[in-house]
Amino acid sequence: MNLAGLVMTRANLTDANLTDANLSDADLSHADLTGATLAGADLTGADLSHADLTGATLPSRPWLARPWPART
Repeated sequence: MNLAGLVMTRANLTDANLTDANLSDADLSHADLTGATLAGADLTGADLSHADLTGATLPSRPWLARPWPART
């Protein structure tokens, strides 16, 4: 699935299956990714700031994404 560069700010992606998706440079800031599966996803340059990643399955190299701060 190619979602590169897509703006999904504040999207509700709860339990979404984004396995192997291309999310490079996607804007997922403030998105609800609770329980989402991101295994194998390309997060290069993706903005995950303030995203809720509670219970999400992350790719093996999540450091390729922009750093996300702790929720406040």
